Amino acid sequence: MTTQVASSPKALVTQPSEREVRIERIFNAPRERVWKAMTDPALVAQWWGRGNKVVVERMDVQRGGHWRFVEHSPDGSHGFEGRYREVTPMERIEQTFEWDGTPGHVVVETMTLQDLGDGRTKLVTVSLFHTVEDLQGMVGAGMEQGLNQSYAALDKLLAQPQA
Repeated sequence: MTTQVASSPKALVTQPSEREVRIERIFNAPRERVWKAMTDPALVAQWWGRGNKVVVERMDVQRGGHWRFVEHSPDGSHGFEGRYREVTPMERIEQTFEWDGTPGHVVVETMTLQDLGDGRTKLVTVSLFHTVEDLQGMVGAGMEQGLNQSYAALDKLLAQPQA
């Protein structure tokens, strides 16, 4: 059973099961550009933090690799990190996600990129939470608003001419 978590003009956010959130978003850029924006630390720092400054402390995009980002917002610094479980270039990343504010509450995220064949790319991310309460806490903390702010920043980055 799929239920709508919240509505958004940009990303479709649904809850396919009691512990999963599914996010779909189409970007007006080829898959290679979207992949690079999601795996190049210098580019990630430009869009990931909802418009706030982000320091990419680690980003070893390979199986077993570690990633860590620190977002500096008006209400303080927030650290996020995880490990890459699977990396299939241009197509898929499976990783863990953990916020410093709730240590031990690990989410498994699976992101896929689909080339739509017309210069656009469909992103699908499925986040599997350890408990229903963890999912409810993330959604209640403004997950959808934050991801749409970050995706809006990613849109701006992808619209820039390539170097």
